[in-house]
Amino acid sequence: MPESRPDIQTEADVKTLVDAFYDKVNADPLLAPVFNGFAHVDWPAHLPKMYDFWSGLLLHTSRYQGRPFLKHIPLPIAGEHFERWLALFFLTVDQLFAGPVAETAKLRARSIAQVFEARLNPSRLSIL
Repeated sequence: MPESRPDIQTEADVKTLVDAFYDKVNADPLLAPVFNGFAHVDWPAHLPKMYDFWSGLLLHTSRYQGRPFLKHIPLPIAGEHFERWLALFFLTVDQLFAGPVAETAKLRARSIAQVFEARLNPSRLSIL
């Protein structure tokens, strides 16, 4: 019998998703240097912002107050970075969760990746 995965329903679920995703990002040879080498992300400060961001998108809370795109403008990122980010996000969601909110998480992530890539690399046709 296949393992049943829960849907994303609580703040704890959002935290689990975000933590597991960024664990993958930090272990990734393409993305880790951008986050840790170039951007020098302060993880103890960044992760709570990501909990609030994803909680807002998935649970309709309103704690996140920020403009995430602006932080990405100076980063040396291109199409392959967005593709990897999205692949790791989808993998994380699919490993941990299943259901309508999990599918919404993937749709939102795809939309974010497409918009950010289009704004940062307007000459590149997106394949996301």
